[in-house]
Amino acid sequence: MLVASIYDWHVDFAWVAVLSNGLAGIWALGAHQFPILRHRGLWWFTGIAQLSIFVEIAFGIAAISDERPIQKFHAFYGFIAIIAVAIIYSYRAQLKGKTYLLYGGGGLFVMGLCIRAMLLRR
Repeated sequence: MLVASIYDWHVDFAWVAVLSNGLAGIWALGAHQFPILRHRGLWWFTGIAQLSIFVEIAFGIAAISDERPIQKFHAFYGFIAIIAVAIIYSYRAQLKGKTYLLYGGGGLFVMGLCIRAMLLRR
Protein backbone atom coordinates (compact mmCIF):
# COMPACT_ATOMS: atom_id res chain seq x y z
CA MET A 1 0.00 0.00 0.00
CA LEU A 2 1.61 3.23 -1.15
CA VAL A 3 -0.71 5.71 0.49
CA ALA A 4 -0.61 5.84 4.29
CA SER A 5 -3.90 6.09 6.14
CA ILE A 6 -4.60 8.86 8.61
CA TYR A 7 -4.23 6.29 11.36
CA ASP A 8 -0.69 5.54 10.12
CA TRP A 9 0.08 9.27 10.16
CA HIS A 10 -1.25 9.43 13.72
CA VAL A 11 0.95 6.53 14.82
CA ASP A 12 4.09 7.83 13.09
CA PHE A 13 3.64 11.50 14.04
CA ALA A 14 3.36 10.50 17.71
CA TRP A 15 7.14 10.07 17.69
CA VAL A 16 7.56 13.61 16.39
CA ALA A 17 5.48 14.92 19.29
CA VAL A 18 7.35 12.81 21.86
CA LEU A 19 10.86 13.57 20.65
CA SER A 20 10.34 17.26 19.93
CA ASN A 21 8.76 17.96 23.32
CA GLY A 22 11.43 15.94 25.10
CA LEU A 23 14.24 17.76 23.31
CA ALA A 24 12.60 21.14 23.93
CA GLY A 25 12.27 20.29 27.62
CA ILE A 26 15.89 19.20 27.90
CA TRP A 27 17.06 22.30 26.02
CA ALA A 28 15.03 24.59 28.31
CA LEU A 29 16.38 22.92 31.44
CA GLY A 30 19.88 23.22 30.03
CA ALA A 31 19.25 26.90 29.29
CA HIS A 32 18.26 27.42 32.91
CA GLN A 33 21.67 26.15 34.00
CA PHE A 34 23.83 27.34 31.09
CA PRO A 35 23.11 30.85 29.75
CA ILE A 36 24.88 30.08 26.46
CA LEU A 37 21.86 27.92 25.49
CA ARG A 38 19.47 30.85 25.89
CA HIS A 39 18.52 32.18 22.48
CA ARG A 40 15.50 32.69 20.28
CA GLY A 41 15.83 29.25 18.65
CA LEU A 42 14.76 27.63 21.92
CA TRP A 43 11.40 29.40 21.85
CA TRP A 44 10.82 28.65 18.18
CA PHE A 45 11.62 24.99 18.75
CA THR A 46 9.43 24.86 21.86
CA GLY A 47 6.53 26.46 19.97
CA ILE A 48 6.84 23.97 17.13
CA ALA A 49 7.08 21.08 19.61
CA GLN A 50 3.94 22.21 21.40
CA LEU A 51 2.16 22.76 18.10
CA SER A 52 2.98 19.16 17.21
CA ILE A 53 0.66 18.07 20.03
CA PHE A 54 -2.27 19.80 18.34
CA VAL A 55 -1.37 18.26 14.98
CA GLU A 56 -1.13 14.82 16.58
CA ILE A 57 -4.55 15.22 18.21
CA ALA A 58 -6.01 16.35 14.88
CA PHE A 59 -4.66 13.18 13.24
CA GLY A 60 -6.14 11.16 16.09
CA ILE A 61 -9.57 12.73 15.74
CA ALA A 62 -9.49 12.16 12.00
CA ALA A 63 -8.42 8.54 12.54
CA ILE A 64 -11.46 7.85 14.71
CA SER A 65 -13.57 7.92 11.59
CA ASP A 66 -11.51 4.98 10.22
CA GLU A 67 -13.75 2.74 12.35
CA ARG A 68 -10.89 1.58 14.53
CA PRO A 69 -11.58 0.93 18.20
CA ILE A 70 -10.14 3.59 20.48
CA GLN A 71 -8.95 3.16 24.03
CA LYS A 72 -10.68 5.74 26.19
CA PHE A 73 -7.61 6.55 28.23
CA HIS A 74 -5.53 6.91 25.06
CA ALA A 75 -7.74 9.81 24.03
CA PHE A 76 -7.79 11.10 27.62
CA TYR A 77 -4.00 11.44 27.77
CA GLY A 78 -3.98 13.13 24.37
CA PHE A 79 -6.41 15.79 25.51
CA ILE A 80 -4.59 16.18 28.83
CA ALA A 81 -1.46 16.96 26.78
CA ILE A 82 -3.34 19.84 25.09
CA ILE A 83 -4.51 21.11 28.47
CA ALA A 84 -0.94 20.85 29.82
CA VAL A 85 0.36 22.97 26.93
CA ALA A 86 -2.32 25.58 27.67
CA ILE A 87 -1.45 25.62 31.39
CA ILE A 88 2.27 25.95 30.68
CA TYR A 89 1.57 28.87 28.37
CA SER A 90 -0.77 30.55 30.85
CA TYR A 91 1.74 30.42 33.72
CA ARG A 92 4.61 32.06 31.82
CA ALA A 93 3.82 35.55 33.20
CA GLN A 94 3.53 34.44 36.83
CA LEU A 95 6.75 32.44 36.67
CA LYS A 96 8.76 35.10 34.82
CA GLY A 97 11.99 34.33 36.67
CA LYS A 98 11.57 30.58 36.27
CA THR A 99 10.54 30.47 32.61
CA TYR A 100 13.20 27.97 31.60
CA LEU A 101 12.23 25.64 34.43
CA LEU A 102 8.55 25.96 33.52
CA TYR A 103 9.09 25.09 29.88
CA GLY A 104 11.73 22.47 30.68
CA GLY A 105 9.59 20.58 33.14
CA GLY A 106 6.50 21.20 31.05
CA GLY A 107 8.10 19.82 27.89
CA LEU A 108 9.17 16.66 29.69
CA PHE A 109 5.73 16.32 31.29
CA VAL A 110 4.01 16.60 27.90
CA MET A 111 6.48 14.06 26.50
CA GLY A 112 5.51 11.69 29.31
CA LEU A 113 1.82 12.15 28.58
CA CYS A 114 2.44 11.31 24.94
CA ILE A 115 4.41 8.21 25.84
CA ARG A 116 1.65 7.10 28.19
CA ALA A 117 -0.93 7.57 25.45
CA MET A 118 1.23 5.53 23.06
CA LEU A 119 1.49 2.70 25.57
CA LEU A 120 -2.27 2.63 26.06
CA ARG A 121 -2.86 2.39 22.33
CA ARG A 122 -1.73 -1.24 22.29
